Amino acid sequence: MESWKSHSPSRGVLFLLLLFFVLPLLFLKAAAGKRRVSIPDDLSDVVDDEEDEEWKKWGQKNTRSEDLLPPPDFSKMNPAEIQTEMMKRHTGPAYGFVKLRPGAARSRDDVPVIAMRWSNLIKTGSVQARFMAVDQHTIMFTMERGQDLKEFKEFVLSQPEAYEMKIGEQLLRRPGDPPLDQLIEKLNTEKETNHSNDEL
Repeated sequence: MESWKSHSPSRGVLFLLLLFFVLPLLFLKAAAGKRRVSIPDDLSDVVDDEEDEEWKKWGQKNTRSEDLLPPPDFSKMNPAEIQTEMMKRHTGPAYGFVKLRPGAARSRDDVPVIAMRWSNLIKTGSVQARFMAVDQHTIMFTMERGQDLKEFKEFVLSQPEAYEMKIGEQLLRRPGDPPLDQLIEKLNTEKETNHSNDEL
């Protein structure tokens, strides 16, 4: 039993040594692993070859092959064809009006809803345009890029509510549709005929 008592202070001393010297070393080693990495401001000598071509082009405006073509010979074109060619190369914003299909029953509140729906739909085709209600029969539009006229025209004339659109002096309709004035005159004649038949 005496041997046990004589060894117990040495074990206590060993334990204290372990507690005071070894544990701080472990904490220092753990803290050394969490050192801050210093990044210099001058990165001119750093080679960054991880970016691909798509990343480098991100945010840049796309140029279409049509934009790089030489201009056509305008001397062999009629005024409507010249205007169409000029709109293809038009880079700035453009605006115009869409006449809604006459004879359709719609309230004043329906036109802003149609304009909002068209604005949301055309965004999905990557054409930047906005539509605004003007009156019960007309919607005004603004296009960010005049080059998008072809896609824009296809979109507008594919909408069932649209009848005709006007950009500058150019009137665009679906093939085979009569001018809006003729259609309105025809609808008014039919109304008068129906009204006179109802009186009889």
